[in-house]
Amino acid sequence: MTEPQAKKPKKPRGVARLLDGRCIACGARCQSSCPVNCIEMTDTGEPVIEGAKCIGCLKCVKICPSTAIEMYFTPEEQKILDELAGSAVPVVEEIDDEAAALAKKLADYRGVWVFVEQTEGEPARVSWELLGVGAGLAHTLGVELSALVIGHNVEHLCGEAFAHGASKAYLMDAPVYKNYRTEAYVEACCHLIETWKPEVILMGATGMGRDLAGAIATRVATGLTADCTGLAIDDKRNLMQTRPAFGGNIMATIMCDKFRPQMSTVRPNVMPMPEYKQGAQGTIVRDAFSVPEENILTKVIEIIHDAHGKGAVDITAAEFIVSGGRGMMGPENFAILKELADELGGVVGASRSAVDAGWMPGDRQVGQTGKTVRPKIYVACGISGAIQHLVGMQDSDMVIAINRDRQAPIFEVATYGIVGDLFQVIPAITKRIRELKKQGQGARGKGQVESN
Repeated sequence: MTEPQAKKPKKPRGVARLLDGRCIACGARCQSSCPVNCIEMTDTGEPVIEGAKCIGCLKCVKICPSTAIEMYFTPEEQKILDELAGSAVPVVEEIDDEAAALAKKLADYRGVWVFVEQTEGEPARVSWELLGVGAGLAHTLGVELSALVIGHNVEHLCGEAFAHGASKAYLMDAPVYKNYRTEAYVEACCHLIETWKPEVILMGATGMGRDLAGAIATRVATGLTADCTGLAIDDKRNLMQTRPAFGGNIMATIMCDKFRPQMSTVRPNVMPMPEYKQGAQGTIVRDAFSVPEENILTKVIEIIHDAHGKGAVDITAAEFIVSGGRGMMGPENFAILKELADELGGVVGASRSAVDAGWMPGDRQVGQTGKTVRPKIYVACGISGAIQHLVGMQDSDMVIAINRDRQAPIFEVATYGIVGDLFQVIPAITKRIRELKKQGQGARGKGQVESN
């Protein structure tokens, strides 16, 4: 007679439990993932888990971006786990058909794409910045970094993309794509996504990028995180997208773990520019797909370059920025900032409070709802340093903060901090710079006389 086989033990499931102080109120991701509705949210955005209804499916544990939920086992269940750990008897793992199907679906998507934004053949700098961060993501994932080039007579941008780190470029070149129009570009991008299935798509958080990214994400039914300040890959190939949340009061990390492609927009000047490799080569994949002109409802009559208008200043390209906040007390006092900026060869910026007060125009605003800058020197004058402002200038090479309040948050990110009256400090700095310039000019003049 054959001996009856020992019944294989089942691994206890346990129940979900919230860890104190770990929840970041990410927006009820755990509640939406629960298949038995055992999670309710408090007014502060934290989950309350009804253990009696929990089936231990681990969905809330897996989806939590801050690992704030764990599985709790009773002493009896823990004893079984300990016995199983030391036993040679194989443990029966319940197969999650839904998880297996999802894993198979996501495995079809591979590759990191960067959309190369261009206007009349001139590329946007943010596209090359995204190729820099995209290269790191592609390396972590073990996939190719590709550029997505759409336009008319824009093949030269493929070479530029290779020089900035791309190994492949998907090119759609046709007259219908000459000027950006949402309908045409969405059709083109969705065609390529359906054909090649990229894992990650990055776009600049510009007027064009925001418009296009939102339309594409809606069409392909995937997630989109806007205005990201940080991008990384977790151990499950999910794109960890960090951005300011709740009015800029916290930094949230968002993941799109059930849909592909994963899409993000990033502001100009947030990511560093990659090394330019002259003569770098790559593969160009030409796609002849075109949208019939009669299907496009909008027509571009003329492109007006208002950035070159009278009085316009592009603070994102400035190497020296002197910014003022509410501490400037009034619009007339920004004149002392302009004097200092002129001596440095820079421009004047402003915080949101100064712009909202009407002291400076909106195109000078630095911060979450303004421009993101990366100058060599950023001088913050009378700016408290709320996180909404820090997001826009924290990557400056050097930050000099001037404020009466020694507890001001701006000093936490400042390279040099000056606690004092800015109406005395700024003129003194301006005066000293002028003196140093005169001394330098005098020394050069003396050298020329002696050489003659």
